[in-house]
Amino acid sequence: MQIQLFHEPELRSIEPFTGQLLKWVGNKQRVAHKIAAYFPQHFGTYFEPFIGSGGVLATLAPKRAIASDTFRPLVEIWQTLKDSPETLKRWYAERWHLMRSGDKVEMYEKIKASYNAHPNGADLLFICRSCYGGVVRFRQADGYISTPCGVHDPISPKSFAERVNVWHRRTAGTTFYHTEFEEAMGWAKAGDFIYCDPPYSHTQAILYGAQSFSLQKLLEVIADCKARGVNVAVSIDGTKRSGNLLCELPIPDHLFEREVFIDCGRSMLRRFQMNGQTLEGEVVTDRLRLTY
Repeated sequence: MQIQLFHEPELRSIEPFTGQLLKWVGNKQRVAHKIAAYFPQHFGTYFEPFIGSGGVLATLAPKRAIASDTFRPLVEIWQTLKDSPETLKRWYAERWHLMRSGDKVEMYEKIKASYNAHPNGADLLFICRSCYGGVVRFRQADGYISTPCGVHDPISPKSFAERVNVWHRRTAGTTFYHTEFEEAMGWAKAGDFIYCDPPYSHTQAILYGAQSFSLQKLLEVIADCKARGVNVAVSIDGTKRSGNLLCELPIPDHLFEREVFIDCGRSMLRRFQMNGQTLEGEVVTDRLRLTY
């Protein structure tokens, strides 16, 4: 389902890009080509201040980009991809071989304990590819990862290394920063473009960084960007339960010029909560709102 409000925008032609580097709840890679089709035909620097798993960034593969996040271990992964892809491959391979050296669950718990003692990108990288359902959950009080080991074996170091090579090329024009979205969006100049994929207000209270996220503050920053001549697109809560629940959000009048509903398939988070069941009644859509 894709529902357009306002007049039909001119669409870009974007090829789908498969092969996730990171598993992450809310990963947009499967629908990234649909989202990016609504981006402006021309812009200066591309900004993505909630980089997450980077699905939209890698699908678009912009020549010049700034990507950022407030979650330091996640940014450490992205910076290592850019500066030392061989290190990223080694991080993954070391933990993959550790998992295979003994009881799978026991070894996974050892890696998770290492992360929880000292949060770091190396452990997070492997956990997000080996945890149950690819849904990394963090305890609100202290950021402790609680997700158990996944049923399926994580991909081999060889397969992961091949993905690193592809992602390194597709993000070659991107600089990664550990910073708040307000600061990153403040760097954008007239003619630049920002894509925001913030935590979902309705479903991501238990997920990384979501506890401190303020939708109201984001909307204020978007308004400031629009006034400066920076185009902004934002993915936010749309419908859930196969269209039976429309997520109501406090969106100011006249901030956005267009709205599109993007079918995101069945809810990854709900599948995790319901022990892996295929949930026919849990199809979700995102609102893609555009300031242009």
